[in-house]
Amino acid sequence: MSDVHRVLKEAAIQIGSGGSAGFIEVCIMHPLDLVKTRLQIQPGKPVSRDDPKYYSGVFDCLTKMYRHEGITSYWKGIIPPILAETPKRAVKFFTFEQYKQFFLFGSPTPTPLTFSLAGLGAGITEAILVNPFEVVKVTLQANRAVGKELPSTWAVTKDIVSKHGFGPQGLFKGVSATIWRNGVFNMVYFGFYHSVKGWLPEYKDPLQEFFRKVAIGFVSGTLASCINIPFDVAKSRIQGPQPVTGVIKYRGTLRSLGIVYKEEGYLALYKGLVPKVMRLGPGGAIMLVIYDYAHSYLTARFK
Repeated sequence: MSDVHRVLKEAAIQIGSGGSAGFIEVCIMHPLDLVKTRLQIQPGKPVSRDDPKYYSGVFDCLTKMYRHEGITSYWKGIIPPILAETPKRAVKFFTFEQYKQFFLFGSPTPTPLTFSLAGLGAGITEAILVNPFEVVKVTLQANRAVGKELPSTWAVTKDIVSKHGFGPQGLFKGVSATIWRNGVFNMVYFGFYHSVKGWLPEYKDPLQEFFRKVAIGFVSGTLASCINIPFDVAKSRIQGPQPVTGVIKYRGTLRSLGIVYKEEGYLALYKGLVPKVMRLGPGGAIMLVIYDYAHSYLTARFK
């Protein structure tokens, strides 16, 4: 087998494994991503706790959405992630493997620094690719219309492009916040997972080995979520509806973080952390474990 053919085969396996992992994860975990966005874009304190547009927590949000918008509202905005997740995760895992070779710094094997910097590079690459889908997703998730009143994904995309184009107020609105969010998350996520997985001894029993990987993946996703959540809040504020229609309050990642901190306190920078951890703790485990097993299967299948 020629070197070119070998490289192309490995790239196809990495892309197929990453795409499969992303698709399964988003279908299972999307409702929690929606709850996270709803919690992050609500500013200040409510007039009344009975206000259907105010959520005191994860279960209050789920309850009010079910009562006022129906059970299908839990999957609002899922089309952009489905369209994006397969190529997004495929690109993330593929570029991670490529960046690993670049950040060896002369070491014969990858080090924790290698994994972390490769994760950072993969996250930045992923963020640039996925930002237009994120803008459409957040717009749909913030919409409280029900049934036929809810605009389609294509209608929202056309509306954004016709009014704001592809620039910093259009499909690439909040791209710097997305880069911060994804870059930091993947730096911690991949750095922790691969370093700890290499440090903890493997089990010979397949079931025990499965749960070893799940546990490491869960901690990786949880830790990364806790560290990058302020950038996620900034992203949601920038890409979501502004408090006063026609007036842009949130622009720029650090400026938005400053406004939220000044007006709502430091705890507001952690809005949506619970549903984010509920999603990306198990979701992180799902992705990494599925990727590992899919990669092993495809490698053996296409020897």
